[in-house]
Amino acid sequence: MQNIAHLKFQTSLYTILKAFFHFYLLSPPFFINSEVMALPLLSIFVFSSLALFSLTESKLNVDYYNKSCPQFEKIIQQIVVDKQLAAPTTAAGALRLFFHDCMVGGCDASLLISSNSFATAERDTDINLSLPGDAFDLIARAKTALELQCPGVVSCADILAVATRDLITMVGGPFYNIRLGRKDSFESYAKDVEGHIARPNMTVDTIINMFASKNLNVQEMVALVGAHTIGFSHCSEFRKRIFNFSNTSEIDPSMNPTFGQALRKLCGNNSKDMAAFNDVMTPGKFDNMYYINLQKGLGLLASDQAMLSDPRTMPFVELYAKDQDAFFKAFAHAIEKVSVYHVKTGKKGEVRRRCDVVNHLQVNSNKKIAS
Repeated sequence: MQNIAHLKFQTSLYTILKAFFHFYLLSPPFFINSEVMALPLLSIFVFSSLALFSLTESKLNVDYYNKSCPQFEKIIQQIVVDKQLAAPTTAAGALRLFFHDCMVGGCDASLLISSNSFATAERDTDINLSLPGDAFDLIARAKTALELQCPGVVSCADILAVATRDLITMVGGPFYNIRLGRKDSFESYAKDVEGHIARPNMTVDTIINMFASKNLNVQEMVALVGAHTIGFSHCSEFRKRIFNFSNTSEIDPSMNPTFGQALRKLCGNNSKDMAAFNDVMTPGKFDNMYYINLQKGLGLLASDQAMLSDPRTMPFVELYAKDQDAFFKAFAHAIEKVSVYHVKTGKKGEVRRRCDVVNHLQVNSNKKIAS
């Protein structure tokens, strides 16, 4: 019955959004003036070692809140629908927020903690400064609604995981199960972030090795990077591809020339607020167009486009470009795997009353960060 309910939810959400995105998808704009934050290169795909069958994961289950908060998923769904319809970039933002959280110490909502007078938290490191406000707002709204219904029961980490899944489904992506029962971390350390998020100038080899160190193989990496089918990036993330690329070429030769010239016009005069969609054809729809774009030289980010020429990643790019079902299946598998990475259960975490503040403030004098 639960699977049937999920299927009905997925179908109904798609129906709601179909008209909303119709013109947007058929006449896709290449660029946006981004006051909302951009989705940087691969930043949402770096994680530390996974172990699917750990003892911790065995404590998670999809029915965790059936008795303690039976309205949990219904409340999340309503908040998700309202927010996505009001701010269509929310889905990409929440997906990025989810991965940024999971990659540093696991899926424990540490990224949601705000900095305080003692020190700086994860969310205020340089690479996290562009995390979109709409994504944080979504989680805050959901937490408030759930605290009114079931005080002190539902963790922020579970809210983020389920809201992200529902948003992916809402914009056309695959449904996948989320095991529940995560606890929220007690701390958030800014110094822990560096080295766990990929930067735009990383080579494919570096990224493959990074994913391998987290027990994510090449196929899983390529599938997860497909999340760039939604979202967008600031000019600073790809400027080196379109200005003074080399002594012989102003534009990266792997980029479609017409696309490159349009990007040069967009990003001229060192504009800091402009951004371009990662998927220039269907930017608001979760589909396999991202991979098709790579085959046409329409990849925005250098490391994305490079996957088409690397013999380790190219077969999966080509597979997902011609077979969306294969992409969806691989993505669902990989993101489920990520969603249980280093989760905290029992006394190793807490259920925060507010997602941006731990229940009891402590100061770690070694790391000079409040937690």
